[in-house]
Amino acid sequence: MAAVTFDRVSKIYPDGTKAVSELGIEIQDGEFMVLVGPSGCGKTTALRMVAGLEEISEGVVRIGERVVNHVPSRDRDIAMVFQSYALYPHLSVYDNIAFGLKLRREKKDVIDQRVQEAARILGLEPFLKRKPRALSGGQRQRVAMGRAIVRQPQAFLMDEPLSNLDAKLRVQMRAEIASIQNDLGTTTIYVTHDQIEAMTMGDRVAVMRKGELQQVDAPQTLYDRPVNLFVGGFIGSPAMNMVEALLERANGGLAVQLGSQRLALGEETLATRSGLDAYVDRQVILGIRPEDLEDAALDPDAPADRRLRGKVQLREALGAEIMAHFVVDAPPALTEDVRELAQDLGNERIGRGDETPAETMMVGRFGARSGVREGENADVVVDTNSLHFFDPESGLAIYDEGTTKGD
Repeated sequence: MAAVTFDRVSKIYPDGTKAVSELGIEIQDGEFMVLVGPSGCGKTTALRMVAGLEEISEGVVRIGERVVNHVPSRDRDIAMVFQSYALYPHLSVYDNIAFGLKLRREKKDVIDQRVQEAARILGLEPFLKRKPRALSGGQRQRVAMGRAIVRQPQAFLMDEPLSNLDAKLRVQMRAEIASIQNDLGTTTIYVTHDQIEAMTMGDRVAVMRKGELQQVDAPQTLYDRPVNLFVGGFIGSPAMNMVEALLERANGGLAVQLGSQRLALGEETLATRSGLDAYVDRQVILGIRPEDLEDAALDPDAPADRRLRGKVQLREALGAEIMAHFVVDAPPALTEDVRELAQDLGNERIGRGDETPAETMMVGRFGARSGVREGENADVVVDTNSLHFFDPESGLAIYDEGTTKGD
C-alpha cells in the first residue's frame, strides 16, 4: 500500500486541449478517494495518468515516494478495474482471476492461495469453474475485482466500474466494494459520474470541472459547505434549487427577497455566514436543498416568514416521500455554472433565449403524508438555517468575511 500524489499535474493534448490543469491532490495510504464530475471534466484522464495509460504533460505523479511519470504501467504496482470488466471469455473464473499472477510467474501454490482467498472475499467460490458468459453482470464485476485483489497492489484504480449494472445491483455492489476496500485497506482511486456513488463510498471526494479541481473534502463537508455554486449544485440528489434573491435587513436581522416573497434568515445561518453583511442590498444566488423544504400542512406551527407559496406542477409519490415540483414567482439563477449543471442533467432548455424567466421551478422532498396536488397552490416551509448563498459574479459560496470574491 502507498499514498498517491498529484503534484500540479496537467494533461495537454497536441491540439492544445487541456484535459487536466494543475491537479493537486494527496491521497493518503489506505484512503478511498473518489474523483467525480460531469462528463469531460478530466477525472478519467487523471486516473489514466496514474495508471501509465496517458502521458503526463506537466507536474509529477508519485506512488509512495516514487515518481512514476516515466515508469511503464506494468511496473507501477497498481491494479485497474475497468467499466467493461475486460474478462477473457475463453477462460474460467479461476483462470481470469489468476491471469496476472501467471504472467508474473508466481508459484502455483501462491496463485491458488490468492485466488481462493479472493473468491472467498467476493463470494465467487461456487463459480470458479464457470466461464464469464455464464455469470450475471454483478458476478462478472466481482471477477474483475478479484483479478485486482490477487495482485496485492499498492493502489486500486477503478474507472466507473458499476456503470454497466442496473440500478438495484449498483446499490449492492457499491456497498460491497466499499466494504472490501475497508477490509483490505488498499489505497483506492475511484472515478464516477454518479455523485451518489461518490458520497456513499469515498473517504474523501474530489469534485472536478473542466479539468480543474473544485473541492476535495469529506462527503458531508461537500454537502454542508460547498466552496462554490458548481459544487453546491453538483452534490445532492435531487439537485439544489438555485434562485436569484435580494439580501435585505429586516427586523434586526437579515432576509432574502425572492420575487414577491420574503424569507427571514435563521440564527444559525447568520452565525455561520458573517460574510453576508457585505451583501446587504445586493443580489445573491440563494441555494435551497429539496430536503430543506416541507409541506406546510405537515408543519403548521412554522412562522409565515419561513414559508414560500408556489403552484405544484408535478407530484411524485415515492412511498417513503413525495417529490413536489412547484413554481415560485422569482427568477432562476442562470449563471454559466447553473447552465453547465443543467446540461449535465440533460436539461438543454435552461437559459435559452435572452430573457430571464420570471418564475423558478423548485423541487421539495416532502413527507409521505403530504397532500399537495398538481395544479394547486401549496405553502412550503423552508429550513432557513440550512440555506446556501453564492456570489453571482464569482460563484463562490458566502461564509465568513473575506471568503468570497466580487465585493
